[in-house]
Amino acid sequence: MSKNKKKINYDKVISARFTLFLVVMLFLFCIVLIKVFKVMIIDKKTYTEDLSILTYSTVSGTSSPRGRIYDRNYNILVDNKSLKTITYRKQKGITNLEMIKVASELVPHIDLNYQKLTDRAKREYYFAKNKNLCDKLVTKGEKEKVKQMKMTQNELDELKISRIKEENLNFSPEEQKVAYLYYLMNKGYTYEEKIIKSNVSDKEYAYVSENNEELTGFNTKIDWERVYPYGDVFKTILGKVSTSTQGIPAEDKDYYLAKGYNLNDRVGISYLEKQYEEYLHGEKDVYEIVNSHETKLLKEGSRGKDIVLTIDINLQSEVERILSEQVAMAKGEANTDYYDHSGVIIQDPKTGEILAMASKRIVNGSIIDNTTSLLISPITPGSVVKGASMLVGYNTGAIHIGEYMRDECVKIAGIEKAKCSSVDNLGTINDITALAKSSNVYQFKTAIRVNGQEYYYNMPLIFKQSSFDTYRNMYHSFGLGVKTGIDLPVESNGYTSKDKAAGNLLDFVMGQYETYTPIQLSQYISTIANSGERVEPHLLKEVHKSSDNDEIGALDFKVERKVLNKVDTKPEYMNRVKEGFIAVLNSPGGYGVGYMNPAMRPAGKTGTSQSFIDTNNDGKIDTETITSSFLGYAPYDNPKMSIMVTSPDSSHPNSSTNYASLVTYHITQAITAKYSEMYGY
Repeated sequence: MSKNKKKINYDKVISARFTLFLVVMLFLFCIVLIKVFKVMIIDKKTYTEDLSILTYSTVSGTSSPRGRIYDRNYNILVDNKSLKTITYRKQKGITNLEMIKVASELVPHIDLNYQKLTDRAKREYYFAKNKNLCDKLVTKGEKEKVKQMKMTQNELDELKISRIKEENLNFSPEEQKVAYLYYLMNKGYTYEEKIIKSNVSDKEYAYVSENNEELTGFNTKIDWERVYPYGDVFKTILGKVSTSTQGIPAEDKDYYLAKGYNLNDRVGISYLEKQYEEYLHGEKDVYEIVNSHETKLLKEGSRGKDIVLTIDINLQSEVERILSEQVAMAKGEANTDYYDHSGVIIQDPKTGEILAMASKRIVNGSIIDNTTSLLISPITPGSVVKGASMLVGYNTGAIHIGEYMRDECVKIAGIEKAKCSSVDNLGTINDITALAKSSNVYQFKTAIRVNGQEYYYNMPLIFKQSSFDTYRNMYHSFGLGVKTGIDLPVESNGYTSKDKAAGNLLDFVMGQYETYTPIQLSQYISTIANSGERVEPHLLKEVHKSSDNDEIGALDFKVERKVLNKVDTKPEYMNRVKEGFIAVLNSPGGYGVGYMNPAMRPAGKTGTSQSFIDTNNDGKIDTETITSSFLGYAPYDNPKMSIMVTSPDSSHPNSSTNYASLVTYHITQAITAKYSEMYGY
């Protein structure tokens, strides 16, 4: 080692480093102090507000009253009526046994129908009340699986519940009420306010109001229910709302939860109430939770928006009355063994607004509503579709305007029976007479030409898919065989056949092959009245903001006319069909003469069709029937209304009499006369 090397003073080095460490620590401590000062003093207000937001807890009340439903003249069709109601909201920290104790205290003071108490609800009640006894229903090995995470606690509890003996569920009537009340208290999400009972008596309401401090979680409020000033008129299509105990239907749960609803919210569950839920549902009260027993109203709820329908309730009432009378009368006539209902739709063809729609069915001598059949029950239409068939002939060049043909029975090879018009021989007729007197043969010969052939006796008819497609596409453009777009949650497409027998083409063109719903037939005749514009039918006319009084609120929006498509044909062809439809009701020998008052300047088309039904419910078609229909509009030069009337299975051949009921004729006469009286046409 070098003699000149200095000796290191370790004490000095350690002291210097320690001093540096202290300086650094002091510096860091000062930073922390400054940060704490900033948080606690300078930013105290900001952090206090943030903490308040994080710990802020709000809940919503039960559903607010729904919006009203009006007819086109602002007559109230659906309103709300106040109901005294008992509610329950589970408080934080309350045990199941405490809930059962409170339920036991309340049960003697309210009348509960416990008939809906299920076996599952009984088991859950017994399990909650007898946890220790239920623990003995599982083995040590099964409990060990929970510790080993081979089974969840919920799965273990399900085992216990499933093993509760039936003899332990033989509750007294009083305990069944407690069990049912306990079930209602637990239904839905824990934090939700549940409606325990609506429309309670003054005594029940007063007891809960006066004792809600002791009846932890129970309270009273004013709820609502739907009322119908016009009784059952149009009630089916107005739809239903779920009850306070029913809440959201299981099949719609995901949809409504995604929109912020609670499981126990009341919602529209059918037809217009369901279709326009977004407008009709109210805004609920919002409360801040102050403590376990107290809430503070933050935002007051409001009634839903009001909707105005296109329906004229006075016309609707008359249509339903006439239908009920005529259906009952027809059922008393001969040869109506299989007849049981008729239906009517009246539209404004220009706007698509439905003014009235109804169907009445007779069952064991009683008349019941059957209006939904207009949307979902297809019928064989018969000759009413010949307007669309005639346009195919014009469009393809198979016939020309004014062309004459001989009406004679048509014999096709391979088809045993010749196919004729309803009258065996109408002679030589043109296209207008063919429509006026409903010639099947005129349509047969036209279809054969569309198929690329010319008729001769006992000719073979070659199947061509293109011919079917040409006719079907034309029918679709009128709304036949496709959904009309009506603003209701259910609608059928009708029935499209896949049978490729060539002879079916002749059945197709006279309305004997595929089936269509009455609402499709209504859209079809309205499209003819509109000179080929197919307009979407609708029941909603306007939406209005809710008001604080009995007056309707400010207009929110109005439904506009919606044209779905224009029929692909020349104006002169469409006008020729309309001329033929005028002849049906106004020319000598026209098959529709008398259906509507000539003063209305009507146009339209009659139709009868072969139908086939299953009379013994064995799943097999076994009986042929006759369906009668009528489609019309008026005035023919500026249509204000269209009407569809149909009476399925109104008679049947091969019976002891050839009598055919004129029920469709009588219904059409009576309803159009009433319409004319009310509207002045």
